[in-house]
Amino acid sequence: MTARLLDGEALAKQVRAEVATETALLAEQGVVPGLGTILVGDDVPSARYVQMKHEDCAEVGIASVHEHLPADVSEERLLAVIAAFNADPAVDAYLVQLPLPKHLDEEKVLLAVDPDKDVDGLHPVNLGRLVMGAPGPLPCTPQGIVELLAANDVPVEGRHVVVIGRGLTIGRPLALLLALRRPHCNAAVTVVHTGVPDLARYTLDADVIVAAAGSAGLVRPEMVRPGAAVVGAGVSWEGRRILSDVDESVAEVAGYLTPRIGGVGPMTRAMLLRNALRAARRRAG
Repeated sequence: MTARLLDGEALAKQVRAEVATETALLAEQGVVPGLGTILVGDDVPSARYVQMKHEDCAEVGIASVHEHLPADVSEERLLAVIAAFNADPAVDAYLVQLPLPKHLDEEKVLLAVDPDKDVDGLHPVNLGRLVMGAPGPLPCTPQGIVELLAANDVPVEGRHVVVIGRGLTIGRPLALLLALRRPHCNAAVTVVHTGVPDLARYTLDADVIVAAAGSAGLVRPEMVRPGAAVVGAGVSWEGRRILSDVDESVAEVAGYLTPRIGGVGPMTRAMLLRNALRAARRRAG
């Protein structure tokens, strides 16, 4: 068996085209969506990721606002920049790029972001909305994974999904989202992590596996039921090479599989644009 490719880059291109069309219509009303980023320090992957976000904005007509602060910035200065973004009417939505230098209180920083401008959907207020099934910006990577599965007609409703990883950005919110009674979700969800012995005991029973642990090659062919869909959402780095949580040999067993590059990542960025557009729509009334 050779797995069908879950091509996130192709789907993200479609989403960007839709966002570009809707952004142009909004601009005709005098509202230009604005997406902001705050980068602290010179972490190379973080800087490149922020750069790609702004390249995406340029492609779809969303205005970019960026603040790059030194790694030794004081917490007071960072919070002042966040307050300025909260008050700036040209910034409809923004994010503080993680990770932050260790001397900064990450929780305090993220709590300072205006929930209505939280483009990542990870502010506690927005996570609370997710728990309740209430409207609000959805976390970008979980939202992108759901849309990628739906676009490829991967059955999820009523099926067993195993999420490996319980992190704030992917694992926890994805499990909540997939369990909601909404289109392309409504699944039976099991959450495990690298502290659980014998992961295969759970994954071999899964219709869909989402690996989001940040552990290279964690999911191997013998852990996958033939025909299952496997999504590599967690990554790690080996020098400049990006590594997936899913070993590439899984393609011999799985029915569907994300590529090492061009799977979940492009969808995360596409959902970021969509969240920014929706925030601008709220401003337009």
